Amino acid sequence: MATLTLIFRRLSPLLIIALAFIGAALLMSSKQEPEKKSAEAKPPVVTVMAVEPQNFTLDLNSYGVASPKNKTQLVSEVQGRILSIADEFVAGGVVKQGQALAVIEPSDYQADLMQAQAGLAQAEAALNEEIARGAVAKIEFKDYNNGLPPELGLRIPQLKKEQANVKSAQAALKRAERNLERTTIRAPFDSLVRSRQVDLGQYVTMGNLLGELYDTSVAEIRLPLANEELAYLESIDNPNTQVVLKANLAGKTVHWTGKIVRSEGVIDPNNRMVYLVAEVPDPYQRLRDNQHGLPLKFGTFVNASITGREVGGIVKLPRHLLKNQTIALVSSDNTIEMRSVNVVRQDLDSIYIKDSLQLGDRVSLTLLNDMNTGLLVTVATDKKGKKDKQHAEVSSGSESDTKAKANAPAEAKSKAESNATNIAVAVDNQG
Repeated sequence: MATLTLIFRRLSPLLIIALAFIGAALLMSSKQEPEKKSAEAKPPVVTVMAVEPQNFTLDLNSYGVASPKNKTQLVSEVQGRILSIADEFVAGGVVKQGQALAVIEPSDYQADLMQAQAGLAQAEAALNEEIARGAVAKIEFKDYNNGLPPELGLRIPQLKKEQANVKSAQAALKRAERNLERTTIRAPFDSLVRSRQVDLGQYVTMGNLLGELYDTSVAEIRLPLANEELAYLESIDNPNTQVVLKANLAGKTVHWTGKIVRSEGVIDPNNRMVYLVAEVPDPYQRLRDNQHGLPLKFGTFVNASITGREVGGIVKLPRHLLKNQTIALVSSDNTIEMRSVNVVRQDLDSIYIKDSLQLGDRVSLTLLNDMNTGLLVTVATDKKGKKDKQHAEVSSGSESDTKAKANAPAEAKSKAESNATNIAVAVDNQG
């Protein structure tokens, strides 16, 4: 018996260690897995915008090319050799009204003028002589007793002939003066020289083309519009409204202000468009009170924004929200309603809707692939509060789980040590 007691006492530390490991293993195996919550399908999140109808001036967009309102071809009215040409009479030159551009040799026309002057002097002398003869004839027929003296005796027909000769000579003189004046080719208005067709020393005849000039006082732009867009003008027959033109010149966007002066009144058979005509005064900015910015050169392609009439009850939305002529609305129960809308105008970025949306309607600014009527969504403003609450709950739960996990090994160790102590005490008591 003493031998068994000795053996048991020597083996008791090993038994205590073995029991401690067995107890720890049992505790670890009895640890419960954290409860797993089933993932629920959450409604998609959308952002919304409250609708507020407003009054809008619906501008009409168009385009066109600047061209001169007046242009002319210079034609020679007399013949002769080109004696001189002005330095400004070149392609691209700017000339003023009445400026001499070219001179045709005037010698022959100066001679014609002198001859006409001499012919007029002769005719006037003959007329004066005939007037004197008529006065003498009246004296001779003063005592004529056989009735009225004959007109031929009084030299009345001869007087009329000489009067006609004077008028003819006067007309010839005026013609000679005009022909001499026409030897100097002058600009009919302030203009830009488009081209020149003659050179110094060239012989020209009547009707020869000398050059082409563009009037720089007014530029015209033909602006096409669809027929239905004319309804947004103040007046279709007299569309007297403002237009803003813009173009990219010298690396920057330049604006000019003009006015719609008329409609061409017909529909173009090729593109089914109606053309409005805009005018821009002083496009080359030659006036002293208009020297700012860059000139609107003829041939410049411009984009136009035509001021239309003001329309009430318009809702302006981003263009990408329109899908098959419908807009996605979020109702009070956070479900989607696909509503058909009346789009009265649209441009590159926006659409303008009338009589389809009410004040306070919520328009979804988020587009979903499967967005249909009845789809349940979460509005971004509502989601934020829920998200903060859920985050607080998750954080609290996470802290509890972390503390539990951190304390689990310590508790297991404490329990194992307690069990081992109890076993040791029991063995000692048995001994």
